[in-house]
Amino acid sequence: MDLQRKRKLTFLTIGSLFLLSGIEYAVILPTIWRYLQILEAPPYFLGLGLSAFSMSGLLTGPLFGLWSDRTRTTKRIILFSNVFEIVGNFLYFMGYSKWLLLCSRVVAGIGAGAGSSIFGFLTRTTLPEERAGVFAAIMACRQAGLLIGPAFNLFLRLCDFHLGPFVVNKYTAPGIFMCLMWIILQFVVLTLYWDIPPVTECRDMVVEMKAEEEVPLVGSDEEAAYSALDATGVPDQLETSVSPETPCQGPPSPPPTRRSGISNPLKNFSASKEFLREEVVVLLTAQFITLFNQTALETMVTPLTQRYFSFGELGNSLMYSLCGLEVILGFFLVRWLSGRLADRAVLATGLLVCSAACVWCLAFVASPRGGYSFQLTTFVIGVFLQLLGLPFVAVSQVSLFSKVTAEKTQGFSQGVRRSVGGLATILGPLWAGGLIHNLHLMLGMMLLLLVLITVMTALSYSSLVEPRVIEHASDSSG
Repeated sequence: MDLQRKRKLTFLTIGSLFLLSGIEYAVILPTIWRYLQILEAPPYFLGLGLSAFSMSGLLTGPLFGLWSDRTRTTKRIILFSNVFEIVGNFLYFMGYSKWLLLCSRVVAGIGAGAGSSIFGFLTRTTLPEERAGVFAAIMACRQAGLLIGPAFNLFLRLCDFHLGPFVVNKYTAPGIFMCLMWIILQFVVLTLYWDIPPVTECRDMVVEMKAEEEVPLVGSDEEAAYSALDATGVPDQLETSVSPETPCQGPPSPPPTRRSGISNPLKNFSASKEFLREEVVVLLTAQFITLFNQTALETMVTPLTQRYFSFGELGNSLMYSLCGLEVILGFFLVRWLSGRLADRAVLATGLLVCSAACVWCLAFVASPRGGYSFQLTTFVIGVFLQLLGLPFVAVSQVSLFSKVTAEKTQGFSQGVRRSVGGLATILGPLWAGGLIHNLHLMLGMMLLLLVLITVMTALSYSSLVEPRVIEHASDSSG
């Protein structure tokens, strides 16, 4: 099998993994509160259950990222992390007590930490100019999972039977369903995922071969081995510039110990030099604020629709479906724009849209006026603007972060970035949950944070570009 086909199947497998993570969130979230009530859990266990997943992913993300940096492989890491997803969801299915259910979310969250390794892998195997498009497609896969996940609940809620000693009902069924889905994904990863070599290795090999051969091996640019992505987010055609026998046609052949940089990527690594640089601080701040505001918005929307518009389960489900569809379309819009605009321009556009949305919500949603139709219209516009800006900020800051941090420690760096995001997903709902009846303060804080990151971005705009050479985590020869 040639490199182009391996790369395409690998990217499709990664998309499937993110799709499954979105489905898991969508099938468990609607029933976990009632599930906890049946297990006689106090109300605060809902917050604990939701935060436990993010907390364990927050802690394990950098560790999985470091593992991938040291070995330059991700397939074993994904297979290992998926075991935690399988076990965690089976524990959720068992549901003997509220403590077991809490532990199930902790265990499943460990598996989510492998996302840092995947983003590191994507960084190493894509060209800088195509990276934002790849990230947008992968993020859209998770949003697609969130969109179609509720459809699975339509038949899961009909479950009412015994599986050996276990009861399968509408509360436990999501656990065994996701357990089976992750098991299927294990076989998909085993058969369709390859640790394809980094783009820089193929590029260097082409240069060496061109220097050794009297006649050039290719008639096009040396980067043809990694052509642009098609509309699905994976490579369409690959004009390979090396023969089938070269290492670029499969996994890297040199063992990890052959190069000290691979065996110990943190040998000359300095966290202060890597993460306290101006552009990195700006992007990590953007990551935190984006997810803080997003989760705060998700927390406040349902109580608001119930209070002002008397939405029930059907109304909220329809609203979330439309929101998910908008976000997916937004990611593909960003994917299209990424080939025409610089990442920093996309980031600035997203921040301006999100700031305008917060101002709108402060003016019309926090202090509703007029009749039912006017209030509903202003609310829909506010939510639409908030969700419109989200893909712009999310994709651009991930893409930029991968370009301003060292490739050699990309897995660890992505783990740090995702940990910052995990902290935001824990604090956002806590902040919004306590201020449902004080929207001016809640939305005012969200706007203040957006103004802060917008000013930081403006002041650091010239630094938000890919440097020519990154030396902070590279080997030093003298």
